[in-house]
Amino acid sequence: MATAATVKTEGAQKDAFTSSQAKQKILAFSSLVILIVGFSLASPNFFQPANLIAIMLATAVNGVLAVGVNFIIITGGIDLSIGTMMTLTAVMSAQAIVNWHLPIWVGLAVAILTGVICGGLSGVMVAKLKLPPFIATLGMNLFTKGLSLIIAHSKPIYFSDYPAYNQISMGSLFTFTEDFQIPNAVLIFFAVAIVSAIILTKTTFGRYTFAIGSNEEAVRLSGIDTDKWKIAVYAFCGAIVGVAGIMIASRLSSAQPALGQGYELDAIAAVVIGGTSMSGGEGTILGTIIGAFIISTLTNGLRILSVPQEWQIVTTGAIIIFAVYLDILRRRK
Repeated sequence: MATAATVKTEGAQKDAFTSSQAKQKILAFSSLVILIVGFSLASPNFFQPANLIAIMLATAVNGVLAVGVNFIIITGGIDLSIGTMMTLTAVMSAQAIVNWHLPIWVGLAVAILTGVICGGLSGVMVAKLKLPPFIATLGMNLFTKGLSLIIAHSKPIYFSDYPAYNQISMGSLFTFTEDFQIPNAVLIFFAVAIVSAIILTKTTFGRYTFAIGSNEEAVRLSGIDTDKWKIAVYAFCGAIVGVAGIMIASRLSSAQPALGQGYELDAIAAVVIGGTSMSGGEGTILGTIIGAFIISTLTNGLRILSVPQEWQIVTTGAIIIFAVYLDILRRRK
């Protein structure tokens, strides 16, 4: 009898949890729709094809970063180095292609491998050295930022002789009209999101990611090497960051060694707004996608309305605080 009651209670908790996640996604999507309608009414320039493409292009890089760091946040961690790590992967890709004269596909592999190594190192510091994720990744943030400047000699590396590299992000496989062409960067973003969603929901890697965030000690006591899986999560995030590095270098047709600082904040904001809990154990890729579009739409709309940049930053910060507070209230219930 007690067993039946326990199962019934656990089932009720699971249903409530699923319902809570659904409500969070509906709330986030409703907020996105309200922003789009509001900015469209406030300015006739907002809903123009060129501006919609600009929003999608701005969402692409930030969205890929958000998808990557989403895995880490689900484990209950954080990664403050993804912005400057993205810069380092872009610089290493440019170094391989432009300065070492290697084929473009090798340069792409170098970017992703650089991300895996940097992410793995962060994972080792968190899992093996037992450093708080905030401190470990803050150190990696400074390390990758300085290394990018050293490797590039504090100067941009241009892909002037490699027009094919620029097409990775700025080319278009889908052209609806002359004024409305979907950049490849957007397609890459959705491809990364779809693959990540499958990994998160359908594989052992995804199940352990959620389990570590829900109760790491219970997972460890069940005989699973949580350190190994945690390192794998950080390395996987690094690989996705490498893709973002390729995208931004392709979009700018150069690797800018001073770029990257601050991207991690927008990515984390997108994850939190999308419903991933900062306490770990909860999150979805779909919610993160919606969160990324909310951030880019808000930034774009405020810019079109000529709101000063400092107030744009204040608004984003206020939204993050509000989203985290909603998460706290939701978990209490």
